[in-house]
Amino acid sequence: MLFREKQQLTICVIAGVIVGGFVVFRYLPLRGNMKAIRQIKSTQALTIAKGDADNKQLLLLNEQLLEIHRELENYEAKIPEQSDIGGFLHRIADLMNENNLSDQMIEPHKEIKAEKLNCIPVKMQCKGKLAQIFEFYRQLQVLDRLVRIEHVKLSNDSDFNGQVSMESKAIIYYRAKVGQG
Repeated sequence: MLFREKQQLTICVIAGVIVGGFVVFRYLPLRGNMKAIRQIKSTQALTIAKGDADNKQLLLLNEQLLEIHRELENYEAKIPEQSDIGGFLHRIADLMNENNLSDQMIEPHKEIKAEKLNCIPVKMQCKGKLAQIFEFYRQLQVLDRLVRIEHVKLSNDSDFNGQVSMESKAIIYYRAKVGQG
């Protein structure tokens, strides 16, 4: 019986050594590798997610760039080589008339000359309903000539009948001739 107990004890010790060896030399290194692989996998998932977010941002930026290119496509064409101020001021007066604006006044000021661009400040005044004035500005914005509105003042009439007085200062641009400046 002693022999049998010794044999069982030897088998248990050998089994324990095998299990301990397996745990120490196989299981723990594989577990460490699995942990490292999970960490690498999560890092890659974060990198992929960041790449997807950056890709979406890049698509938005490309759309904005295309929109800017569309807006600037005719930029040079909107700045003529000659002032033709009379014809353009007549077009502004026509827009005011189309929108039934009254008490019109369009007054150009002294031209400002620069190296590549010249500009002419223009003071505009009129009266009308707010919707008519907004439509006038909308139409002014889509004209085939670059106009920058620098100042707008809207005032209710004193009798509050729905009429609004508009005063504004606009800048009309044209390209300078070569050698000017």
